[in-house]
Amino acid sequence: MSQRINYIENEIIDQYLHDENKTRPWIVGFSGGKDSTVVLQLIWNALLKIDRNERIRDIHVVCNDTLVENPIIEQYVNNVLYKIQTEATKQSLPIFVHKSVPPLDETFWIKLIGLGYPAPNNQFRWCTERLKIDPTSNYIKSILKERQQAIVILGTRSSESASRAKTIKSHEIYGNRLSEHSTLKNAYIYLPIKSLHVEEVWGYINTVPSPWGADNKTLFNIYADASSDDYECPTMITDKNSPSCGQSRFGCWVCTVVKEDKSTTALIKNGYEWLIPLLELRNSLVEERNKPENRQDIRRNGQELKNGGPYELFYRAKVLEQVLAAQKQIQKTHPYIELISHQELVAIQVYWYRDKYYNTKVADIYNKIFQKELNMKNHSEKTKQEKDLLKKAVEETPEHFELIEDLLKIQKTKDLMVKKVGLKSGIETRIEEFLKEIESNED
Repeated sequence: MSQRINYIENEIIDQYLHDENKTRPWIVGFSGGKDSTVVLQLIWNALLKIDRNERIRDIHVVCNDTLVENPIIEQYVNNVLYKIQTEATKQSLPIFVHKSVPPLDETFWIKLIGLGYPAPNNQFRWCTERLKIDPTSNYIKSILKERQQAIVILGTRSSESASRAKTIKSHEIYGNRLSEHSTLKNAYIYLPIKSLHVEEVWGYINTVPSPWGADNKTLFNIYADASSDDYECPTMITDKNSPSCGQSRFGCWVCTVVKEDKSTTALIKNGYEWLIPLLELRNSLVEERNKPENRQDIRRNGQELKNGGPYELFYRAKVLEQVLAAQKQIQKTHPYIELISHQELVAIQVYWYRDKYYNTKVADIYNKIFQKELNMKNHSEKTKQEKDLLKKAVEETPEHFELIEDLLKIQKTKDLMVKKVGLKSGIETRIEEFLKEIESNED
């Protein structure tokens, strides 16, 4: 194994120093998992063998946060990213850390609770592109815009699966380490550990210290605790009681695409009982997904269909209550964990207004769970004064008060959301409804 590792390090040094483009940056996809950890360690140790004056190529370590990551992994990765940036600065390495996240109007809870998207499955897997691919791609595009070209380095390995090996092979350019990116022009892919097997990956992690000062045993133990199969790490075969590792898969704790969340289930069995509320909520999303009573008969684009549209408002409100209840339960022992952000709560209310749901309030649901007021920026003295002035202005036509108040609620969303799609139509629809109510009353 040491010979293969030395070969990879030397290859990385050669690619860094003798690339035809001396300054095009490297972008390392880093998840904090075993494969990306090995890749970054190899790059780091290779850089240390290069003369400081020749380290002119920037290396961007990009970690994507879907905002619904397994909390254990998220905490571990955040600590590691801090160590990477701190130690890179101390060692004068041209390594820069960036965390990519989905924009507010594309987060998981905005789509599911705010807009009523059904929980993802293999037929409607709307989450991967929005939460993972697009945020990272947008960052790479920003680098390309500035530097024209870039090399994206990934910890993909051929031995992971037959389909992965086939994909790697299909993109290879014979006699070249680099392959063209499938979607980003002037971006190239480099897979330095594509030939390594899982035994070699764990062997490297367990024998080569982290150059940024992390404890690789922590990573090993996380995989071991999350393993749900009988696979034993070959680096530990001297002990028949060694825990499983290596085959674990980490992802979003809300993932409903897989039939069963094996890693979270295994973590709970291995002492992380505080994760139970997350697993129960995830399982509830699976069980409730296709119940006809939870789904509308029309898609958001107006297309009619039978019980296959977005979630009804009552179910969206139910899920929000479940999320907040799970957050409250977990915060009893882990107060730093936030399952849904304040910004998301405000945005959800915005979308409910746009969908003409004016009576169901996010703040009321929050207050029910936490027994405290949620500041939605609408419960101020200024808002009360605005209402009093509005009532006075329409004294002669009090029926207009509710209409104008609803229109103001819709209009105020433009200051909260990135995308204004639906604002104009929302206003027009509310006015049309009001006119129909007047005509109905006249009849």
